[in-house]
Amino acid sequence: MAALVYAAKAADCPFEIVLVAANDPQAPGLKLAQAEGIATFAHSHRGIDRAAFDAIIDDQLNQAKAEYVALAGYMRMLSDGFVTRWAGRMLNIHPSLLPKYKGLDTYARAIDAGDKVAGCSVHVVTPELDDGPVLGQTEVAIIPGDTPDSLAARIRLAEHQLYPRVLAAYVSRESDPAWLLAQVRQHALALPEAIERQSHGAPAFHIEKGKFFAYFSQDLNGNGITGLLVKTSGADEQAALIAADPDLYFRPAYLGPSGWIGIRLDSGGNDWDHIAAWLAKSWQGVAPKRLTKLIDAAAQF
Repeated sequence: MAALVYAAKAADCPFEIVLVAANDPQAPGLKLAQAEGIATFAHSHRGIDRAAFDAIIDDQLNQAKAEYVALAGYMRMLSDGFVTRWAGRMLNIHPSLLPKYKGLDTYARAIDAGDKVAGCSVHVVTPELDDGPVLGQTEVAIIPGDTPDSLAARIRLAEHQLYPRVLAAYVSRESDPAWLLAQVRQHALALPEAIERQSHGAPAFHIEKGKFFAYFSQDLNGNGITGLLVKTSGADEQAALIAADPDLYFRPAYLGPSGWIGIRLDSGGNDWDHIAAWLAKSWQGVAPKRLTKLIDAAAQF
């Protein structure tokens, strides 16, 4: 926790610590956070149902307007409901090279197994213990004669380096054009007979032997925007969308006059279900009837 607090002080750090919460009112980290001017919350979990206690923590996080949760020495199992509410927005650090040695006693287990290296992992939290996607790892050599305590001390140093770096990359990923393109690609290529190729220097998606239904736009015509271009029904729908939400939609150069619309991807907090729906709608606008008939038939079941 202290490593994250001090990393956040750097001028170029993309995250800010808005709350330090604990289920132990005597946790030493609370005093440290208070001394650094960070809001704190502590409430004992004793005698409280797990889901009810997690609801208390969830309320405090929402009051603090937290966007992500970084678990740092929080040694209490979380309810599935809490994890689901923070899906994709909660990270944890674990003292092993996952998927090895989930759970406790990781240092001793690595030594007893005769491993040459141990280490730490930062992962996305999912309902299953220590099982979410791994975002980063650091290997730590096991030295002959190591004890669990001596190995733990070195892994803790590695954790302090790894966690702030991975957290910073994760919270700023939606400003990374490569990451945004990967998300668009995943949704676009899931559509029937969708193919990607370059068009006018930009990644574009079309139906095999057919028309384009989406373009990934980065600084198109010098507009400084990273966005997705999709087809609308025409100029009237395009104008109505831009009028209703000018922070999300924009009229792209070149394709704009023919009714295409741009969706901003670089503002953060993208609704990927909404974007996937637009890709599907744009695909349907150019797909041949033999494909749309199949989709319509599948939708009936």
